[in-house]
Amino acid sequence: MDFLQLVEKNRSYRGFDESVAVSRGQLERLVECARLCPSSINVQPLKYYLSCDGETNARIQPLTGWARRLPEKNLPYPGHRPTAFIVICHDTLLAPNPERFYKDVGIVAQTMLLGAVDMGLGGIMIGNFAPEKVRQALGLRETLVPVLILALGKPDETIVLEEAKDGETGYYRDADDVHHVPKRPLSELIV
Repeated sequence: MDFLQLVEKNRSYRGFDESVAVSRGQLERLVECARLCPSSINVQPLKYYLSCDGETNARIQPLTGWARRLPEKNLPYPGHRPTAFIVICHDTLLAPNPERFYKDVGIVAQTMLLGAVDMGLGGIMIGNFAPEKVRQALGLRETLVPVLILALGKPDETIVLEEAKDGETGYYRDADDVHHVPKRPLSELIV
């Protein structure tokens, strides 16, 4: 698969095959990818909490909010939840100001999601959560601030990319529960 195909397969999945486990080794491989990413002034203040067991996943899942554009769907559906999570944390002992490193968070998150696709998995970035509740639920020390959560697993849904019409970019689900994601055309992006 070439790189553009890898990017096209890297969707925000909200449905997973719960019968397919993600191993700790796979999660560690994704963190290895993140470890090699650039970091602002090379401080590398990000740490990663890995979860691939049912008990810990069950503590994380209810603390996350999914598909804010589709609140009536209550995603992910029961039986289609992720089988792993990576909680990306900022270590304030290494750098007291997490905001300065938000771009680093995006870089490592996208790199790990592309790595997941390369492994035959998929995932989604979740920013809709209360960091303090996540920190407490996982027993993280106070200097580790959760800044983004990746939910991972074997995708179990259909996502279709389509051209945005009249500037409308809102994703939606059709009557067959196929997830549609409008994308602006290239001609609108290059200035």
